Amino acid sequence: MCGISGFINKDNNKANPEILAKMLEKIKHRGPEDEGIFIKENVALGHRRLKIIDLEHGHQPFVSEDGRIIISYNGECYNFLELKKKYLKDEKMKSHSDTEVVLKLYEKFGEDFFLLLNGMFAIAILDFNKNRLILARDRYGIKPLYYYLSESVLIFSSEIKSILEHPDYKREINYNSLLEYFTFQNIFSDDSLFKEVKKIEHGCYMYMDLSTFNIKYNRYWDFNFNSTNWKYSERETIEILQKLFKKAVNRQMISDVPVGSYLSGGIDSAAITAIAAKNIPRLMTFTCGFDLSEVSGLEMDFDERRLSEQVSSAFFTKHHEIILNSNDLKWCIDDVTYHLDEPVLGMSYPNYYISELAGKFVKVVLSGTGGDELFAGYPWRYYHTTDFGKGIENYIDSYYKYWQRMVSDEEIKELFSNDILNKLDLERPFEVFKSILSKSKGALKTEEDYVNKALYFESKTFLQGLFLVEDKLNMAHSVEVRVPFMDNDLVDAAMQIPASYKIKNIKNIIKFNENETAKVKKYYLKSNDGKNILRNTFRSFLPKTIIDAKKQGFSAPEQSWCRYARKSYIENIINDKDNKLFEIINREVAIRKLYETVEGKKNNRLFLWSIISLSVWIRRFFE
Repeated sequence: MCGISGFINKDNNKANPEILAKMLEKIKHRGPEDEGIFIKENVALGHRRLKIIDLEHGHQPFVSEDGRIIISYNGECYNFLELKKKYLKDEKMKSHSDTEVVLKLYEKFGEDFFLLLNGMFAIAILDFNKNRLILARDRYGIKPLYYYLSESVLIFSSEIKSILEHPDYKREINYNSLLEYFTFQNIFSDDSLFKEVKKIEHGCYMYMDLSTFNIKYNRYWDFNFNSTNWKYSERETIEILQKLFKKAVNRQMISDVPVGSYLSGGIDSAAITAIAAKNIPRLMTFTCGFDLSEVSGLEMDFDERRLSEQVSSAFFTKHHEIILNSNDLKWCIDDVTYHLDEPVLGMSYPNYYISELAGKFVKVVLSGTGGDELFAGYPWRYYHTTDFGKGIENYIDSYYKYWQRMVSDEEIKELFSNDILNKLDLERPFEVFKSILSKSKGALKTEEDYVNKALYFESKTFLQGLFLVEDKLNMAHSVEVRVPFMDNDLVDAAMQIPASYKIKNIKNIIKFNENETAKVKKYYLKSNDGKNILRNTFRSFLPKTIIDAKKQGFSAPEQSWCRYARKSYIENIINDKDNKLFEIINREVAIRKLYETVEGKKNNRLFLWSIISLSVWIRRFFE
């Protein structure tokens, strides 16, 4: 696991190594054990390394034998030994690293080789034979990669903070991205909150001609949920998934350093732990719990340590726990905001603390991310849109209203100050939303079609945010996180499995507001549904108490904490006269939403988290 950075001067001025050094210093946490640079005329390419495979000979950037191809690679290719045996058996190798295999596969197949890789990656390839630079990300978007392009320079890096170190980039807020964020609590487009800084999308590569500086952008892979060709019964499907899942976990165990596993009370991380524990005696597992002494109502069930301890006991892991209270947010919010580069999704600070815990014991940790998105773990989201017979436009309209998770289009106009409101394209969130769904394949006639369309959307948006949070907050502590559910063979099968295998009551529509407190528990009180084929797949090797447990997302009891213990902390942030955020949005709206939560009228915990994190983000990056 590593970090990459670089730039190309389009005016052909010689690349300044001091600039590259500053860029690499900003991502030192991604690779504290080694640094490498390559500079040739107007081109600079750098690398920070966390040593995982071939500790001695894996130095990067890696240079081809003829010196004409240079690669800086962040990630892991889990099938590199298979690919080496199949395609490179006659090649002379100078290392045992997956990086060298990746480079030689590029030499042999060009950009077509991306489809051969089973793993996670962000890659920069300088190819002086074809006179081009290629920037690429893995199929699923597990590893991040950003770029900034102007008339004079192309700058790229694993993290935005590295791009900010280049003197040609002038920091500005992208207000239309901020509009997108306040609508979805995520940024669905390829933009960021930093003006003109974009991300390479998952399953895509971009290349620049080093002579003309022309840019081309290609998609080599996309999600496609379609069960038309799936011919297997549920029993046969279970047998297939058992084999694929075990193979996926075992494949991702490859490492020359210790491997551990995150462990919640859910089936995804429990199943990964069960398989990994067979490979590693006394596998180290890590759980984050919450102090519930200041918590009331349905949030009393948010701590899952009891279930995690049952899994640990069943598979004899060496278990480690951390318990968070309401004050722990303010001790880490500066660091969380810095490492994320920009706010994304919900209350992610527990991820920061648990990765800090893991980093004290291991360099590699397994995570269950992806199981919900592939196997329909959020049924209330998909059912919300099953308004049959009215066509794709009606579907997009209704789904869009549901995914306005934080601030509705009507409220947006009072949220932003008049000066900022005049700069906004108010149609942008809907157009971005529509453009994503419009790219999904397949008909829209049955319940299955609606669920598959929703799974496509979630994989393109919500899952991408989860990957960013997981990557950056683990790398903040120099920990590589791996996601076995995103194994190529497992994903290919999951996308073809009928939605009716995943959700047994697919015709029984039950709707919940996404902002509702403990919506998961309320849903399961009415319908024990979601991920059914996966539950049955794991039933043969997981304790019954885990299989039959009601789903609970990894979340702190934020509504209770905002109402009581954290109330004064949020008040101080909102009432701070020097808070630059309130030159952008109206303070009165924030005050109203705080007291709606305090008085129990509404649950605005997502909005309040965003106020906290955006306030810190502006102070940290713009003051």
